[in-house]
Amino acid sequence: MEKYSGKIYIMAWTTDQCRQFYSSVEWEHLRAVILKRDHYECQWCKRDGKVTRYGDVDSHGRPVVLEVDHIKELSDYPELRTEPTNLRTLCKDCHNKRHHRMNYRSKHERKENRWSKDERWD
Repeated sequence: MEKYSGKIYIMAWTTDQCRQFYSSVEWEHLRAVILKRDHYECQWCKRDGKVTRYGDVDSHGRPVVLEVDHIKELSDYPELRTEPTNLRTLCKDCHNKRHHRMNYRSKHERKENRWSKDERWD
């Protein structure tokens, strides 16, 4: 897929190209720089007044995992792959929420209680 960015057409990256970039030495070095810049803290948790740092334990007793996230997707904007302003540190939970993984729902999407209209025998 091509997109027009002012002067030139830019091709979106394939999954293989993204995978290759994420396994590169360049990405490992950049990732370390971004983690240090963000003080090894999740930026979304910090925005919400919660401190989630590398070395902490999450609410399930598991060690906190920090990931570096591309704000504008790598596959769609490969030209921004190494741009520090397009990168931020997120904990694994926030990163999963950001990409809608692992059945995270928004706060406003409440599943209806299927028993709410049943007869109660109190």
